[in-house]
Amino acid sequence: MVVKPMIRNNICLNAHPEGCRENVRRQIAYVREQGEFAGPKNVVVIGASGGYGLASRIVAAFGAGAKTIGVSFETPAKGSRTASAGWYQDVAFREEAEKAGLVHRSFIGDAFSHGTKTQVIEAVKELMGQVDLLVYSLASAVRVDPDTGEMYRSALKPIGKRYESVTLDGKTGELKPAAIDPATDEEIDQTIRVMGGEDWNLWIDAFEDAGVLADGAVTLAYSYIGPDITFPLYRDGTIGRAKEHLEETARTLNRRMQERGGNAWVSVNKALVTRASSVIPAVPLYLAILYRVMKEKGLHEGTIEQMYRLLNERIYAQLGDGAVVPVDDEDRIRMDDWEMREDVQSEVQRAWDEVNGENLAELADLEGFQRDFLQMHGFDFASVDYEADIEV
Repeated sequence: MVVKPMIRNNICLNAHPEGCRENVRRQIAYVREQGEFAGPKNVVVIGASGGYGLASRIVAAFGAGAKTIGVSFETPAKGSRTASAGWYQDVAFREEAEKAGLVHRSFIGDAFSHGTKTQVIEAVKELMGQVDLLVYSLASAVRVDPDTGEMYRSALKPIGKRYESVTLDGKTGELKPAAIDPATDEEIDQTIRVMGGEDWNLWIDAFEDAGVLADGAVTLAYSYIGPDITFPLYRDGTIGRAKEHLEETARTLNRRMQERGGNAWVSVNKALVTRASSVIPAVPLYLAILYRVMKEKGLHEGTIEQMYRLLNERIYAQLGDGAVVPVDDEDRIRMDDWEMREDVQSEVQRAWDEVNGENLAELADLEGFQRDFLQMHGFDFASVDYEADIEV
């Protein structure tokens, strides 16, 4: 079949298998161009099929030669419906890892369940013995409590008052108003239960109990803070409450990990186009303006550049020579350091205050935003023939 993007409300409903392969191959090529580094050797990535999780797995495997296990929840193709982008990207990773002679295994399943944790632990024992890096990069709208069976649903909402702003339509490139009513206490609590650190802690518990967490092991989770522009709906909203819980979990885990010579950190990463960020009002417009500013200053990074810099320069280069990994006063690694530079944010704020429908193309990198949005689902790669009849 011929596959064209199906976009609704800044959500792409399908994916192109060849484009998703190209996305993975390009990330692998970047890592190979940078060169190998002394990094982790036995890695598990929870949420490994896209975004920062996929990039982490690629850097560990193709940059440090690590054995990797990836866990993700993705959907296969059915009838005329394509598989999800993450499904195709996981396939592509496995194909390229096989060619490179890298040890790997992937699990498609519910990372919140005890059953998946048990399966992964058995695979660790078989393939690795013990894990020296566990990356928790899970993004989900729903979580079922593995003990009670209760279902929790996350909400992207402000807290305390209604939020009104302007956002960018990823399909048309037009500005449109956006408004969201405040979250209830139950919605806040459920968002924390889904997107906070509770499940990350359960993974560490399971690995420790099974004896598969190596002495000196590192565990990472990813977060975002952002500027005042996005605070009402992000850091001061329901997602922000969940991220605060994730960061508090990291501090608790770090004390435990340090007892065995290791560490637990949250890395605060740069704002990028993701499936989640694309649907948060105001964030798409902020991203398009940020892209323009950072590209003009030569500071722009995608997921793969961020993760290579994080693992190679921030963590393993420091651990290797006994130096201290730099963190902020909340013990977070700040990979958003270039985004949050004063010269960058002052220019973003100026453009935000001035932008309208007439000057959008001048003040924002609309083309770059739309390209990243499409390529995240395997579309808009010049090397791919999108008129070809393909097997999905």
